[in-house]
Amino acid sequence: MFGLDHWIAGLSSGASVAVVLLVAVLLGLRHATDPDHMAAVTTLITSGKDRAARSAARLGAFWGMGHALTLVVFGIPILVADRYLPERVDQGAETAVGVLIVFLALRLLVRWRHGFFDLHAHPHPDQHHRHAVRTPAGSFGIGLVHGMGGSAGVAVLLLAAIPSETVAVASLVVLAFFTAVSMTIVTSGFGWTLSLRPVASGVTAAIPAIGLASLAFGLWYSAAAWGAIPYPF
Repeated sequence: MFGLDHWIAGLSSGASVAVVLLVAVLLGLRHATDPDHMAAVTTLITSGKDRAARSAARLGAFWGMGHALTLVVFGIPILVADRYLPERVDQGAETAVGVLIVFLALRLLVRWRHGFFDLHAHPHPDQHHRHAVRTPAGSFGIGLVHGMGGSAGVAVLLLAAIPSETVAVASLVVLAFFTAVSMTIVTSGFGWTLSLRPVASGVTAAIPAIGLASLAFGLWYSAAAWGAIPYPF
């Protein structure tokens, strides 16, 4: 984002294996703060009444594991076999990320429109089904989609510049692991913050704005994947 990944990766130029792996750790920890991730996690965490840090951390952990799995599966062929996804496939993956963000935003707005966030509302009989996205399996699926596109590809391309394939693959695994760690930290932080009564009240009032902002970002991200508008990140 804004050249930060390239600057971090530049720290490993001509460095030892230990330094290269340390750089992979830094890339992984920073990766969770990318705009597409923040848009997704914001709508994911605010879409339910259960905002405890432990619940959010669980969602973040499964989100990170899904992201890490796809990142490794798609990244290893690039590092070892010097293969790249066809342009249309890459655009499709980026579009999927945008569509996912749009889906989460619309879901948040629909739940708000039906009074789900009304503190005095009674549980809806199909509430269990509405929570499907906020289950570990749902979060894992969201992570799988994010790992295929988004800014993950940039990190893999940076690692591809490492001369040693072994070190590059090891760095990819380290990157994927610490991205998952970072995602868990970010979501648990969101959950803890939103569990504070004054913050929770303010966030509930801001849900329409959060949903509309995420919706606009998802549409913009999808359009940018096809070069319709600039993508500066």
